[in-house]
Amino acid sequence: MDRQPGMSVRLKLTLSYAGFLMVAGLLLLAAVWLFLLRYVPNRAMLYNPDDRPTGGVFPVRSALLEVFAPRAAAVLAFLLVFGLVGGWILAGRMLAPLTRITEATRSATHGSLSHRILLPGHKDEFRELADAFDAMLARLEAHVAEQQRFAANASHELRTPLAISKALLDVARADPHADTGEVMARLHSVNTRAIDLTEALLLLSRVNQRSFTPEPVDLSLLAEEATEELLPLAEKHGVTVETGGVAARTTGSHALLLQLTTNLVHNAIVHNLPEGGDVRVTTGVRPGAVLLTVENTGDRLTPALAATLTEPFQRGTERVHTDHAGVGLGLAIVQTITHAHDGTLALDPRPEGGLRITVAFPAVSPSTGTP
Repeated sequence: MDRQPGMSVRLKLTLSYAGFLMVAGLLLLAAVWLFLLRYVPNRAMLYNPDDRPTGGVFPVRSALLEVFAPRAAAVLAFLLVFGLVGGWILAGRMLAPLTRITEATRSATHGSLSHRILLPGHKDEFRELADAFDAMLARLEAHVAEQQRFAANASHELRTPLAISKALLDVARADPHADTGEVMARLHSVNTRAIDLTEALLLLSRVNQRSFTPEPVDLSLLAEEATEELLPLAEKHGVTVETGGVAARTTGSHALLLQLTTNLVHNAIVHNLPEGGDVRVTTGVRPGAVLLTVENTGDRLTPALAATLTEPFQRGTERVHTDHAGVGLGLAIVQTITHAHDGTLALDPRPEGGLRITVAFPAVSPSTGTP
């Protein structure tokens, strides 16, 4: 935004310092006049004329003023110059951190998010501002990098089914006697995967906008609904699903929280042992919060790997493509829905293998339905 040029902060501080110094000098001279010169007589007075060398004529007020006034004016002029020069230097030293912050802000405006102020010295207002700005730049840089990775991964994921469809169509066109039923079935599978990916991306976009009306939700009922829906998939994979816990009431979007629960249970079933796997879904209550916990057996995971599972298009230990691997956005959607409901998400590897995922949401009173 264009603004008309005005006085700099350094000049304003300089004039303030000089003005304060001049006022202090005037007050000091006024005090000298009020408490000293007012007691000097207006007429000449003789005292102890025979007493030398102190004897003689007592100085009168007019004579003292003639001597005092020029020197007082010289002192005020010195104070003015000293205040302007000293104030300019002092203001420059005081505003030096602000100059560094301004330069960093301009660099960030031109796209340089890796620059940091790193202001040295003890903690004060300028250093608190610089540290807060550095933290903001770090978060912004990480967010931009995450968005760039997300865009690259999304482009790759969307390109893959399109490339497969093109290859299938090229093969069918090159061989008129090929089995069209098999080609149609594979095209249907690839197209379904592309639709699922697109819908997941749209869901992520809608959740980030928080465009939903909060309503009372019981997580225990959502857990039962999700496990009942995914029971055929669990039986197909040979996984045993158990549910338990108490009523866990919170507020939010019923559809989104059901999607969150379904994603967690689906991931727990798919990423499990080849045979004899278990999934346990429980709900609980702690002071001020309600909990939804999903545990599953499976491969052993490191804490570093578990921390990356909420990133888009991450699937366990590698980017696999199976019939039930999903689109790689399951836990990313869970994390986004959790943040949209002011909750927290924790992923903890189990020592014996598998993963424990705990989602905590603000609790509500059963009678009032308010947090």
